Amino acid sequence: MFSKFRSLIFKIDPEVAHDLAIRSLKLNLTPNFFDENKNSSMFQTVLFSKKIDNPIGMAAGFDKNAEVYNSLFKLGFGFVEVGTVTPLQQYGNPKPRVFRLIEDQALINRLGFNNLGADNVGARIRSNLSKGLLGINIGPNKDSENRLNDYLIGLRKFKDTADYITINISSPNTENLRNFHDDAKFNELLKCIEAEKNKLKSNIPIVVKVSPDLLENQIEKISNSLLKHKVSAIIISNTTANNRQKLRDINKHQKGGLSGKPLEDISNKLISRFYRLLKNKVEIIGVGGVDSGESAYRKFLSGASFVQLYTGMVFQGPSVVRKIKRELKELLIVDGVKNYKEIIGQKLSN
Repeated sequence: MFSKFRSLIFKIDPEVAHDLAIRSLKLNLTPNFFDENKNSSMFQTVLFSKKIDNPIGMAAGFDKNAEVYNSLFKLGFGFVEVGTVTPLQQYGNPKPRVFRLIEDQALINRLGFNNLGADNVGARIRSNLSKGLLGINIGPNKDSENRLNDYLIGLRKFKDTADYITINISSPNTENLRNFHDDAKFNELLKCIEAEKNKLKSNIPIVVKVSPDLLENQIEKISNSLLKHKVSAIIISNTTANNRQKLRDINKHQKGGLSGKPLEDISNKLISRFYRLLKNKVEIIGVGGVDSGESAYRKFLSGASFVQLYTGMVFQGPSVVRKIKRELKELLIVDGVKNYKEIIGQKLSN
């Protein structure tokens, strides 16, 4: 059904189309898909001590204001991450700020953490309890005088609401946000979050979402800091501000973060690098170009234990999780494995 309407949908401004998708999910207008692999033991796993049906998650950015997370669980996602949420409401960057690159199966966005703020999002989640594993992605306000403190505000606001909290230091659309990747600033941030968790007597799992544009010397330093501060997981990766050379679409020169298929190999190489360094002591959630069973399979082989997608659903439609599981199952049967976890990191060990 989606393939029939895709050309029509793609004539609509991308941000308007996204708003329509959110409204459709809120009104439960999406069809109910029969999922032959629901509850399949081949995909069942545990994330942050909670059993989930499958390792395929919705990445932050789709449900920024926590409006449709339960509808996304109905579409088959094993976990959902909402946000990015900032302490105070903000509009984000001027429009237009989202661009489809149809020839490249990609998006470029420069949204800039547009959201309704922590109080609004927190109240919404408390009034509509999550029916699955829910993560909340937090970041600082654009004009904040103390961005580090903004992360602590997010931690305090959501420690009892979320199943995990993601620290977003990697969006290319908030000026100088990626400075938190620098060794001293990164350690200070994690140290403060760790101290705040202890103060609050909270065991909420902390996840860090990193940039795909890391320098080689940053990877090892970040890995050491994640281990030192007992971070639960790393999301690899956010959108890229670079890597436009091979793009074909007319929108390729738009400023912003690039997501989708062009990010797939970049992300996989970074996952492999972190996998060697983290040695199964920190969970890896792989993001970038996941839209099929084969693309998810490559993420697992590279060392990711879980995957997330967003752009994949834009191009493949609301049945994307069902499609990925069906295709992934065929690959796993050929491998003769009983659960996908058996192939994690196998690309490196072969």
